[in-house]
Amino acid sequence: MNPVVLQTRLWYWQRISAMVLALCVLVHLGTIIYAVRGGLSAGEILARTQGSWLFGGFYLLFVLTVAVHAPIGLASIAREWLGWRGRSSTWLALGLAVLLLVLGLRAVWAVVAR
Repeated sequence: MNPVVLQTRLWYWQRISAMVLALCVLVHLGTIIYAVRGGLSAGEILARTQGSWLFGGFYLLFVLTVAVHAPIGLASIAREWLGWRGRSSTWLALGLAVLLLVLGLRAVWAVVAR
């Protein structure tokens, strides 16, 4: 693939994922504020989220978006600040994406399915 086309696509994915993340963060913070003001403990919150596939779907979207957004940004930082070129920045991004995806999916599973 042409490097210019690739960079353009990554730029778009970065911006689109940022928009989705902004909405996810607002919903997440709103949920936290609602729960804390309602006097719910961590145990009570987990009891309410277990088995809720609505919460699971929302946090799945959150995790997938983070797994797209963060690696693109860190690969750009590695190229611009550290001078990494080619495969080194690509492997960094892929490794981070897999790590974020695995850890995030594990957290979603723990909150929803247990």
